[in-house]
Amino acid sequence: MDITTVGVVGLGLLGRGIAACLLAHGFKVVAFTRRESSHDDARLYIKHAIDDLIERAGFSAALRENWLRAYTPVSSLRAFAACDFIIESIVEDADSKQKVFDELEGIIENYVPIATNTSSLPITHLQRKRRHPERFLGMHWAEPCHLTRFLELIRGEQTSEAVFQQITELARRLGKEPSLVQKDVPAFIANRIGYAMYREAAYILEMGVADVKTIDLSFRNAFGLWATICGPFRWIDITGGPAVYARAVERVLPSLSNSTALSSVFQTMKEQGALGIRNGRGFYSYTEEEVGQWEALFLEHAWRIRTLLNEYYPLGEQK
Repeated sequence: MDITTVGVVGLGLLGRGIAACLLAHGFKVVAFTRRESSHDDARLYIKHAIDDLIERAGFSAALRENWLRAYTPVSSLRAFAACDFIIESIVEDADSKQKVFDELEGIIENYVPIATNTSSLPITHLQRKRRHPERFLGMHWAEPCHLTRFLELIRGEQTSEAVFQQITELARRLGKEPSLVQKDVPAFIANRIGYAMYREAAYILEMGVADVKTIDLSFRNAFGLWATICGPFRWIDITGGPAVYARAVERVLPSLSNSTALSSVFQTMKEQGALGIRNGRGFYSYTEEEVGQWEALFLEHAWRIRTLLNEYYPLGEQK
């Protein structure tokens, strides 16, 4: 069945970005949240995202009017009965997600696919209590959703091939370059690599090798040089090859952190309630003005990366 109307559950930062992406690509969206203030925030966010795409990516100016007609904000999941596909994007908590799925299963048709937007929860675990587990899969989005090409699609052990292929095609219609995760492991691909990096960065800090600013500086000036145009395996190939890197890896591996416990630096930050730019406290401190500057810098950088990727790797081409 062709997908024309998508239900989005949750209108936090990612949920409203997902809604904006869908609307920009011609889908109807039914958007659920119980708080009217979240609906207001979502409308404003979507308006800015649509304007962004019109002004910087050549999307039709007619979108400024069309998205309003295609967007239906609701405060009850019962409005999802007419949806062809559901994307759940609430808090990263398995029990909370299961409660939403319980309610959805009493409303939507048995064949309607359901995706959970999660950065780490195993899809197979979420499938186990479902009446029709074959229609469930994972979608891992990244901000800003309306312009990034990143999207991981995760197949749970019971996800059907038909559903996986259907949502893969949908992802491409949304201008994404989906990474197809064929084995369901916690945190999938990007975040597994990321968490290993965060652990080692914290370990270097705790050992007193360098301070936070210096560690960030080294990472930015090294990984930032190549991470946009290629991944780690391609980088190895073009800078010496696997055999050369293998010798270095053998020497360094014993000195890297392999701890399974939360590092002391993260534990301290957790206890202090450090939420980064959300409350001005993290590894750095932020004024309200600095928060706005970093948000603007990130958005501008995301647009530059999109432009480079479109130049180096046109969508639909394999390199």
